[in-house]
Amino acid sequence: MARKSKPTQLSRTTRERRSSSESLLLTDGLPVLEIYDTTLRDGAQAEDVSFSAEDKVRIAQKLDELGVHFIEGGWPGANPKDIEFFRMIKTVPLKHATVIAFGSTRKASHFVREDPNLQALLAAETKTITLFGKTWSLHVTDALGISLTKNLELIGDSVAYLRSKGRRVFYDAEHFFDGYKTNPEYALNSIRKAVEAGADRVILCDTNGGTMPWEIREICEVVRQECAVPLGIHAHNDCDMAVANSLVAIETGIVQVQGTINGIGERCGNANLCSIVPNLELKMKRPALTDRLSRLKEVSGFVTEIANLMPNKHQPYVGDSAFAHKGGVHIHAVLKNSATYEHINPTQVGNRQRVLVSDYAGRSGLLDKIEAFGIKLSKDHSKVQELVNTLKERESQGYQFEGAEGSFELLMRKAMGSHKSSFQLLGFRVIVEKKQDDGAPLSEATVMIKVGDVIEHTAAVGAGPVSALDHALRKSLEKFYPQLMEVKLLDYKVRVLAANQGTGSKVRVLIESGDHKDKWGTVGVSENIIEATWQALGDSIEYKLLAKE
Repeated sequence: MARKSKPTQLSRTTRERRSSSESLLLTDGLPVLEIYDTTLRDGAQAEDVSFSAEDKVRIAQKLDELGVHFIEGGWPGANPKDIEFFRMIKTVPLKHATVIAFGSTRKASHFVREDPNLQALLAAETKTITLFGKTWSLHVTDALGISLTKNLELIGDSVAYLRSKGRRVFYDAEHFFDGYKTNPEYALNSIRKAVEAGADRVILCDTNGGTMPWEIREICEVVRQECAVPLGIHAHNDCDMAVANSLVAIETGIVQVQGTINGIGERCGNANLCSIVPNLELKMKRPALTDRLSRLKEVSGFVTEIANLMPNKHQPYVGDSAFAHKGGVHIHAVLKNSATYEHINPTQVGNRQRVLVSDYAGRSGLLDKIEAFGIKLSKDHSKVQELVNTLKERESQGYQFEGAEGSFELLMRKAMGSHKSSFQLLGFRVIVEKKQDDGAPLSEATVMIKVGDVIEHTAAVGAGPVSALDHALRKSLEKFYPQLMEVKLLDYKVRVLAANQGTGSKVRVLIESGDHKDKWGTVGVSENIIEATWQALGDSIEYKLLAKE
């Protein structure tokens, strides 16, 4: 490692600022921790992940329910989708989290008041802005192509300008650890500049993800002596060290930890909050989510489903296999005392114990899942076993109900005998026709349904087979249920469940629908994508009509 920089003598103002910030943050001798989620920005940069603005709003609501302190919504100067998100999130009441806009310091070619990126950050109208700047001299000279002195000017006047507009500023010291290892004095000068300009937090970023835990510890201890404001850690996982590096940084006194749900992110991903948070609370006894840890698995599954990713069942804490037991010796012991092979009680993170070679987990295991959706039943209820069997059968077929709350509620109501279908399908047909190579295909759907004693036979066209089927179904039902005219199909996702069957593989279709006051998800599974779509569309309509029951 490069030499340590000797701490400089702090000015009186700097000493007073540090004393003030620490007195606000210390509780029982330990700093109060801040959980900063960047799933919607850094996580969205992961390969195979693409969030719509609607997706991001739904995830932000889940993160707020989980109790995270800060939600980084995106880079409003980078793309229209993030601009739309910040417009939409203003109307969404959040109880716990603060939404933050993210962007870079000004360009060297722009005056600070004329820089488009800074103006876009202000236009997002968030009370707090996270601003990143270069702290590694290599990036300053080779990536930006400017002098080291000029880069310090960009940092200082960008932070000062946003502060002058009444914004709180968190400064992301990009590539800080690589910068410190090659030129420690310059790396420290870059964060000094941000603090002098008014930054409220300085976040030390291991942007390339190549720093080891012992390096993190040594450098963080130096920086804590140098920096007058509370520090944060932002670690990437290129060496599979992001969680360890984050925890080590917190041990040194850093107060803010940044990461993503499930660790999604560019290249090898970001620090995984689904591991960091339970490690903080359960292993290090450092409160982080104020008694909301039991929602962790639910939020993990929700983000996986909305991101349209295959769930990692072996993920610590929240994976389906995290507390699953298959070996005979393990099962025999864990049924006597779960502590023999489980390092925590799985319910602490919203998970459950699973015994893979028997049905011991039957009622009690699946009741936990049922109760997670707000349905309370006693183990002795006459419908419980029927409900358990139905859920097991559906899950074995490939159904997942995270992100499909509408389908789950319908399933529960049907199993309890409290739901009567609003219509009966008699048949459907979908035709896709293309007459010319350069012409657009024509999609037409015909449905035959029965409502009471009345049979409706309706056809409609659409931009594609899903659109045509959706139009035909709602067209046939709107005369019976006028409230369906306000329903819109907001999102449509398809996941191949077993690619080894080629074009004959099962697919899972997840649909998000909404009206003027609500949104809901529904799911369908089949080897035929149109059949799976029909199931999800039918559930979407049925869920909307639940209000009349």
